[in-house]
Amino acid sequence: MIECKKLSKTYINGDIKTQAVCGVSLKIGKGEFVAIIGPSGSGKSTLMHILGALDIPTAGEYFLDGRKVSEMSEDELSDLRRDKIGFVFQSFNLLPRTAVMRNVMLPLLFSEISQKDRELRAREALKYAGLEESKFNNLSNQLSGGQMQRVAIARALVNNPSIILADEPTGNLDTKTSKIIMQTFQELNRNGHTIVIITHEMEVANFAKRIISVRDGLIESDIHPHTNSV
Repeated sequence: MIECKKLSKTYINGDIKTQAVCGVSLKIGKGEFVAIIGPSGSGKSTLMHILGALDIPTAGEYFLDGRKVSEMSEDELSDLRRDKIGFVFQSFNLLPRTAVMRNVMLPLLFSEISQKDRELRAREALKYAGLEESKFNNLSNQLSGGQMQRVAIARALVNNPSIILADEPTGNLDTKTSKIIMQTFQELNRNGHTIVIITHEMEVANFAKRIISVRDGLIESDIHPHTNSV
């Protein structure tokens, strides 16, 4: 599903060049649950932004479902991000004084489906993400951190994407809530979603079936911890 060939990303600020990703090659198959782990500044978030077509590499090639992403038009990239990829972020990225249902329906605003069907899909996504129905009409800033992350997961699911990319999805949550959220991702993976998690915490990475460790823009290791295989 995902294939990267010698990806590099260099940021230039005046005379200063920073190489965030250095010739990374990897493949992620359909239905995998992968954690990309590394310290701050390791290049893991830059790699996720490239995988999500939010950023473009300086060098190398990125293929998604066999298509070379660099050859897609802006409209094709927008369709890709809307239809194939669901994003979940550490800061939730919800509209604070907007109802939960409306937050989840945001990715559907430019679709051709009816308002009734948008509401139905939002309700189904929220139930799937595990938010209690009594919270559906609350404003998002009336929710706990764990509940807000469930809304963010529901929003990522509402277009039924094949891939979910999550950048530090437990970073603002306590240990107990983090475990519940990661168990939700495990359930999504069991139901067929390809999951890629970015984290700096091994406790979070251990929920995944495969752990890719990065440092200084390079892959340090790539293991399947639950089978002890590389």
